[in-house]
Amino acid sequence: MITLRPADLARGHGISTQAVRNYERDGFIPPAERTASGYRIYTEVHAAALDAYLALVLAYGHSAAGRIMSAVHRDEFDDVLAVIDRGHSQLLRDRETLDAVREAVDHLTAAPEAGPDRPVADVRTIGELARRLGVTPATLRNWEETGILVPARDPATGFRVFRAADIRDAELAHLLRRGGYPLDRIAVVVRQIRTAGGTEALSHALADWRRKLTARGLAMLRSATELDRYLSLRDGGATRQTSR
Repeated sequence: MITLRPADLARGHGISTQAVRNYERDGFIPPAERTASGYRIYTEVHAAALDAYLALVLAYGHSAAGRIMSAVHRDEFDDVLAVIDRGHSQLLRDRETLDAVREAVDHLTAAPEAGPDRPVADVRTIGELARRLGVTPATLRNWEETGILVPARDPATGFRVFRAADIRDAELAHLLRRGGYPLDRIAVVVRQIRTAGGTEALSHALADWRRKLTARGLAMLRSATELDRYLSLRDGGATRQTSR
């Protein structure tokens, strides 16, 4: 079996030797054997583990990738698959939200606005909307402060009331926020939709976000290949079984 020094492993993956040691410490790659003098010895199995981890980072992010590899090394494959399943589920939700926003934009100028003669049935409190989006009420208040949301107030209680247009704006803000857009840019895009003054900026943002979703989906495919290759090397080609 080919042996590698920490510097070899680091150089081959474009990272530092300290990063390699950190990944070993955190359980993202298996423990290295040691020479009599205490130096680490890595093998192609470690290289494959690092390939898998870095591919998972691109697909699911650092936190999820770390949880996946740590669970692999505990042989807890139900936990591995649960993290992967959540990632695919989030990707599907993002695609569905993107499609919904695109449809809303396409029909924005054609559809009549809600008004006194066209009541809106879907009304949410700040807590209900926060739960719907999976964010905190403080996040929604922050979006209001930056001009992304402009909810009405209940005249009797003074509480915020989020109607259909507000919910649309919040869904759009949440989508773009996950795409890495800063709040000030999101506020501009949402204001354009709110005033129907033009959707060119939004169209560019949605096209960019679709490209990111496609890239993430392809990264998930590549990470599955790398993870399977690592497990095959680690297990010597033996069939993997889950007992949990």
